[in-house]
Amino acid sequence: MGLPRPCLFGAVIVTNERQGPSGIPLIKNFTMIEVKKLAKKYGDYTAVYDVSFSAAKGEIVGFLGPNGAGKTTTIRMLSTYLPPTSGSASIAGFDIAKQADQVRRNIGYLPENPPLYGEMTIREYLTFVARIKGVPKSAIQSRVAESIEKCSLGDVRNKLCQHLSRGFRQRAGIAQAIIHNPQVIILDEPTSGLDPRQIIDIRKMISSLAEQHTVILSTHILPEVQSICTKVVIVNQGRVVLESALADLTKGKTLEQVFLDCVSSEQLRPDEQASGAA
Repeated sequence: MGLPRPCLFGAVIVTNERQGPSGIPLIKNFTMIEVKKLAKKYGDYTAVYDVSFSAAKGEIVGFLGPNGAGKTTTIRMLSTYLPPTSGSASIAGFDIAKQADQVRRNIGYLPENPPLYGEMTIREYLTFVARIKGVPKSAIQSRVAESIEKCSLGDVRNKLCQHLSRGFRQRAGIAQAIIHNPQVIILDEPTSGLDPRQIIDIRKMISSLAEQHTVILSTHILPEVQSICTKVVIVNQGRVVLESALADLTKGKTLEQVFLDCVSSEQLRPDEQASGAA
């Protein structure tokens, strides 16, 4: 296969000896997520119209907002499930619109309802996901075993997915998101519907992921963000109203106070402003 080829990122030249999927170097402080004025319209309705934020390697970003704020729409655009109307975003250096295939290879995505196949066992399911996500054949067995271990699924690895409890379904969903060792993991309401013990276990698991991944945690549960996130992005009415390191944010106020201050504004979306003017 020859010697590793050098990769150029900005003014830094590195070799491929320490890299993630698709040749992305594991550089400390490398900006993994860069979002600039992202917008999404459905006809005359503007779901998202001014979302901008960034995340460095190893950060866990709490993506907060009330229902209808635009969180899920933004997550779907970052995951390349939806094309943006305007603005731009990059994941691990790849543009979500122009380089969607490379973006998909470098993200793991867990929607609110895990995409499981009930007739498969967990081990069969993860093997299937590894194949469709392009994990080399020689590495599939080890990647499946590692994902099962990281997500504490060993006791149920031969159980059919349709017979799993809600907590184990979420674990299996996270396992499929990390099976190909992506640079970025996007989790949409990962603790929704779980009991207190399951919530604690999933939060510990998410915290451990930051050792090797950048994580976006989309949620409306403030204690969840407080306990595991390093950075907070708050959206309201389709736009980012706050972006801050969690440690700086809670020096003088509680996160709940900060959140309520941010979402209590009556500012309208552009389509609402236009209809009001008419």
